[in-house]
Amino acid sequence: MRIMRLLLNSCFRLSTAYVGLQTSLKTGFSSQILSFHLRKMVHYKMEERGKPNTLDYRIYFKTSEGKYISPFHDIPLFAGDDQENDVPTKKAKKNGNEIVFNMVVEIPRWTNAKMEIATKDPLNPIKQDVKKGKLRYVANVFPHKGYIWNYGALPQTWEDPSHKDNDTKGCGDNDPIDVCDIGSKVCSPGEVIQVKVLGILAMIDEGETDWKIIAINVEDKDAPNINRIDDVRKLRPGYLESTVDWFKKYKVPDGKPENQFAFNGEFKDKDFAVEVIKSTHQFWKALTQKQTDGGAINCKNVSVCKSPFQCSEEEACSIVQSAPTFGISDTLPEEVDKWYFLPK
Repeated sequence: MRIMRLLLNSCFRLSTAYVGLQTSLKTGFSSQILSFHLRKMVHYKMEERGKPNTLDYRIYFKTSEGKYISPFHDIPLFAGDDQENDVPTKKAKKNGNEIVFNMVVEIPRWTNAKMEIATKDPLNPIKQDVKKGKLRYVANVFPHKGYIWNYGALPQTWEDPSHKDNDTKGCGDNDPIDVCDIGSKVCSPGEVIQVKVLGILAMIDEGETDWKIIAINVEDKDAPNINRIDDVRKLRPGYLESTVDWFKKYKVPDGKPENQFAFNGEFKDKDFAVEVIKSTHQFWKALTQKQTDGGAINCKNVSVCKSPFQCSEEEACSIVQSAPTFGISDTLPEEVDKWYFLPK
């Protein structure tokens, strides 16, 4: 009996270490999140192509089995989705109060390179945005240094540019919905993390609705205590105000006006945010089923059920293999570290 207990305790410690939730177990973290992590996890890998800090640099995605995929279309939105051979099959039931989402990190906190899912490229790798033929770096508007969160997108979502939102009166920005992870860990470009949604900010960017989801990595030590937008105000005072300030001013050094916000710049709650996410997921479904005009959006995928854009593993492999091989990084331009001081 003693040997059996030791074996069980050992197995439990291994499982806990595997999912990285020791703190959550001690604090009674959501059982829905825990049960998800105890299920089979899908580990996504990254493959870099081209030279970092150049126009040809790309980050491609593949499963643990080495199958190339699109982070836009093949990584499931809901982190609790059942998986078979590392691709989504059927959707598992969700607890309405605690839905966990996958987030594709595009830009780590404190960095300036404007990395993004290339929605118009086959397999949608991450690449650096280009403006007037030059790589784009976000300016440091004092007191901020680069991005002040891990910034990225929710896969399998799309802000439809033909859909006018009833609340914001603006159409979608033609991209996956953006996410700001307020967790303490500084992530890597291309990292796929699981987040719980806390709220949402409605930015109006040149007339388009550009939703900003506020979320936290479920493995963050503060995640058990941060469950809604008001918890952020209490436990991370000033962060939400800095978030609005950052989005308001970050384009000003480029000669553009300050961005505006719907709802007078107020954050909407988690329930509102989840409904927005679900609507963008429906827009994405219509996009990948060719039920709406996606324009230049590339919908090539390897796993979306009944999608006319589905391609073979061989075709996906050939797309990646045709990209330049990984090389030595170019140096960052000096202006990346420049401070911009704007009048109050």
